[in-house]
Amino acid sequence: MARIIRFHEHGGPEVLRIEAFEPQPPGRDEVRIRVKALGLNRAEALLRAGTYIETPVLPSGLGLEAAGIVDEVGEGVENFVVGDLVSIIPPISMVRWPAYGDLVTFPESMIVKHPARLDFVGAAALWMAYLTAYGALIGIAGLKRGDFIVITAASSSVGLAAIQMARLVGAVPIAVTRNSVKKQALLDAGAAEVIASSEEDLRARLEEIAGKDGVRVVFDAIGGPIFQPLTAAMSRGGILIEYGGLSGEPTPFPLFEVLAKRLTLRGYLVHEITGDPARLAEARSFIADGVERELLKPVVARTFPFEEIAEAHRFLESNAQLGKIVVTV
Repeated sequence: MARIIRFHEHGGPEVLRIEAFEPQPPGRDEVRIRVKALGLNRAEALLRAGTYIETPVLPSGLGLEAAGIVDEVGEGVENFVVGDLVSIIPPISMVRWPAYGDLVTFPESMIVKHPARLDFVGAAALWMAYLTAYGALIGIAGLKRGDFIVITAASSSVGLAAIQMARLVGAVPIAVTRNSVKKQALLDAGAAEVIASSEEDLRARLEEIAGKDGVRVVFDAIGGPIFQPLTAAMSRGGILIEYGGLSGEPTPFPLFEVLAKRLTLRGYLVHEITGDPARLAEARSFIADGVERELLKPVVARTFPFEEIAEAHRFLESNAQLGKIVVTV
C-alpha cells in the first residue's frame, strides 16, 4: 500500500487526510516516483479552501511539486530508468495530477532530472518558484542589466527566486514586504533595497530609489490598493506583471498612469511556460545553469514530516516563512 493526502470537504488545514491506496503500475509514457520531498505552494491552500481557479471534484488530491526516485516506468518512456533522481514540473492541473503522496505517477513530459547539486529538499523547492520568476522576468519583461524591478511578496519562494534572477542578469531588485521584520533577511538574500509597505510611503521610497527614470518592471503577487503607488513610480513604457491576488481588496485600475506612461499591465500564470515545450526547455536550461553556478539557490524556510501536513499548511498560511516550506517523506 501507498499513501496519498486528500480532502473530502473544503476548509482549513484540518480537512487534509492521509489515506492508503493500492498503487497501479504506470501507463504508457508515464513514470511512477517514490517521493522523498514535497514543495508547498499557496495554490494548494487555496484549492483546499475552495478559492482556487480550479474546482475539484471531492474527494480530491492536491500538490504541485515533488522530488524523488523513479520507481517504475511505463511502456514508451525513453528518458528515465528506475533509480533516476527526478523532480516534477508543476502540472496544469493538480487535481488531475496530484503530487501529495509517497508514490505518485506523472507523464514523462512533466518529469525532469533535477540538478545534481540539489538534494531532494532543494529539488522540491526549485521548479515552481524559478519557473514562475523566469517566465515573468526573462520571458515577458526581458529584464536586463540596470533595470529597476519591484518585487512584492518578496519573502515568498517566488519573490526570493525573482531577487536572485534579477541579480543574475544585473538588474536592481527592490523588495517590498509588509513590515521591517524580514528586512535584513531580504537584504541578505540579495535585495538592493527593502521597503516595508505598512511603515513607509511606498511611492516616495520607490521614486527616491529609482530616480527620475522610474521602475521599468513590477512583479506583483498582491493586487489591491498597492497598484496606485506602484504604477505611480513606474517609468514610461514600463510593465507590471500580476501573478497573484493576495490582497483580497478591490484592485483599482490606474487609468491616468497607464495612459500617461503607456504602461503594460499583464496577467501571468506559470502554465504559459510549463505548457509550451520550447519555452519550458529554455527556462529549464537557464535555471539549471544558474543552480550549477550557485547563482540560483532555493531558500527553504522549514521542513515538516509527511505526517504533519496539516501543521505545514498552517505554517504556510501564517506568512511567517522566508522561502519555501518542504514536506519530507
